[in-house]
Amino acid sequence: MLKRFFRTRYGYSRWDGTQEIEGLDADDIMRALADDYLEQGDLQQALRRLMQDGMQRPDGRRNLGLRELLERLRSQRSQLLNRYNMASGVMDDLRQKLEEIKQLEREGIERRLKEARELAEAEQARQTEPAGSPQAPTDEDTASSDALTPEQKRRMLETIAQRKKQYLENLPRDLPGQIKALSEYDFMEEAAREKFNELLESLRQQMMQQFFQGMRQSLQSMTPEDIARLREMIRELNRMLRERQQGLNPDFDSFMEKYGEYFPGVNTLDDLIEQMQQRMAAMQALLENLSPEQRQELENLMEQLISDDRIRVDLMELAQNLQALAPLDDYRMRFPFRGSEPLPFNEALRMMGRLQQMEGLEEQLQQARRLDDLEAIDSEKVRELLGSDEYRSLEELKALMKILEEAGYIQRKGNRWELTARAIRKIGQKALQDIFDKLKRDGFGRHVSPFRGPGGERTDESKRYEFGDPFLLDLQKTVMNAVYRNGTGTPIRLSQEDFEVYRTEFTTQSSTVLMLDMSMSMIYNGCQQAAKKVAVALESLIRSQFPRDNLYIVGFSFVAREYKPEELIEIGRYDHSQGTNLAHGLMLARQLLSRHRGVNKQIILVTDGGPTVWYEEELGGWQFAYPPNPWAEQQALLEVQRCTREGITINTFMLEDDRWMVSFVNQMAEINHGRTFYTDKNNLGEYLLVDYLNSKRKRIS
Repeated sequence: MLKRFFRTRYGYSRWDGTQEIEGLDADDIMRALADDYLEQGDLQQALRRLMQDGMQRPDGRRNLGLRELLERLRSQRSQLLNRYNMASGVMDDLRQKLEEIKQLEREGIERRLKEARELAEAEQARQTEPAGSPQAPTDEDTASSDALTPEQKRRMLETIAQRKKQYLENLPRDLPGQIKALSEYDFMEEAAREKFNELLESLRQQMMQQFFQGMRQSLQSMTPEDIARLREMIRELNRMLRERQQGLNPDFDSFMEKYGEYFPGVNTLDDLIEQMQQRMAAMQALLENLSPEQRQELENLMEQLISDDRIRVDLMELAQNLQALAPLDDYRMRFPFRGSEPLPFNEALRMMGRLQQMEGLEEQLQQARRLDDLEAIDSEKVRELLGSDEYRSLEELKALMKILEEAGYIQRKGNRWELTARAIRKIGQKALQDIFDKLKRDGFGRHVSPFRGPGGERTDESKRYEFGDPFLLDLQKTVMNAVYRNGTGTPIRLSQEDFEVYRTEFTTQSSTVLMLDMSMSMIYNGCQQAAKKVAVALESLIRSQFPRDNLYIVGFSFVAREYKPEELIEIGRYDHSQGTNLAHGLMLARQLLSRHRGVNKQIILVTDGGPTVWYEEELGGWQFAYPPNPWAEQQALLEVQRCTREGITINTFMLEDDRWMVSFVNQMAEINHGRTFYTDKNNLGEYLLVDYLNSKRKRIS
């Protein structure tokens, strides 16, 4: 009961990337599609471009398209290539670690020598001291008399140290030779021994992990039972891969029950093959990006690190089986590294795997752009390689069609998507909003009609009834007028002067033909989209706010034809053709307006040029010429005169203003007394719709 007295409390915090953002809205998608669809009239192309280019939301947030995702992927790859030096980094890192181990051993040898010298000097100093009172010999003195003296130990240690130093100096120059020689070397410095063993175990583990991701234990630290189990696993894996090559169905589940820890995240044999292929491909790519000498050196090192001969043979067979099932030829690629920062061996393997995944993701993105197949893109790879924002944009692109369909904006017909009537209304509202957003800043045109239309809307004010007024009786005031006149009492007798009616707002009713120039010059001059947007907006305005008005759409180029409202939004650049047949357009507009008796009849003409088509019966009909033939101008002006006689006003919106066009339009204005607006494609909607709305100015009766 008390809940209604408490308001919901909201908390605010700094954005840290983990908060959920509201997904795409169907209305936002339709707003993004509207302009493109108005220009082309092709839903499939508009959807394709939206997926390619993304969209800007009203709140300023941006949904990335495929093109930008591809650019970001390429940018990240370029940053990696510009940062690292793969050719020298991998081998130099191993050499540096070996040098550190050798230097640590040399320092240990020198320290042991120094301690031996100090011990010998101390013994010599003790022996040269003056003799004192005799002391009884101890057991320690008796035992040391049979051992080496400190001086003898020093000389022996120096001999051993010299040999070890010489051994370290004469190590082979190649890495495999150095590692093999140091494996046989007896370190004097325990820290150097431990560091070398750690390096060997790390390299062996990395070698094995190119096959088995779950290989957490080094071969060196395995018990004989562990090594035997590893051999058995590799043999069973080879058997299973051979069965796959033969077209059989291996028992994968039983294999994973026994050895699943080696293959985390694997659910099928195909997953296992793909995982192993990717890891081997990373090693192959690393080898391809080394010089021939470095490649041979690393291959020798890998062979040497796997000390168990039987495991080495089984792994060679495993590589051959994987190559037969999934060839690695596509992964033999060299990356153009241009940087200077070196990479250690394990990081280099990860880098190669990442770069190869980027190559694969780039191929998916390009394929999706060509075939419009967003499902071909691995969303998790996008999240891993690019980030959460890119992942979210891709997921919303994938859900785009479903969002539009569930909102009732599109429907599938056969293999194509089509807009519903609701979507067409939405596009009209978008066009209208675009234009009125500008009208709030500026106002143009004062085309006020002097006529009263037949009809109106009731207001809250009332007046004494006069003959001819709509009989919208204000009953309360009518009764009170009778009471005031006759006084209280019943029955109340009404007379003519008691009647009071509501005032009404009358609006002019008009019949309009919007004539759109659909010549090729409208496309060349960049005016086609603006003119179409105005037509859609005007049609939407009349249908929603002035349902009693009549609007016709006439498109004219070589010939003129009427377009129904549902056809208007489908008009594209391919509907345009050569010629400006103004005479035929005015003739058709006049015939359409002749169907109505109303006083307000007007033609709104949107064009960028004068007439270039005329009718000549001897030549078989309509003719086109440019520069224009005088007959085209004369026939057009004749139609202007006929419109004028029938009380049709022609308001012209000129999108070009060269001398000949200005002269022709001025002649039209002199004949018809209509208005002429010289504007451009960016201001067309402001002029046209303001003029139309001002024709709808209300008057109070």
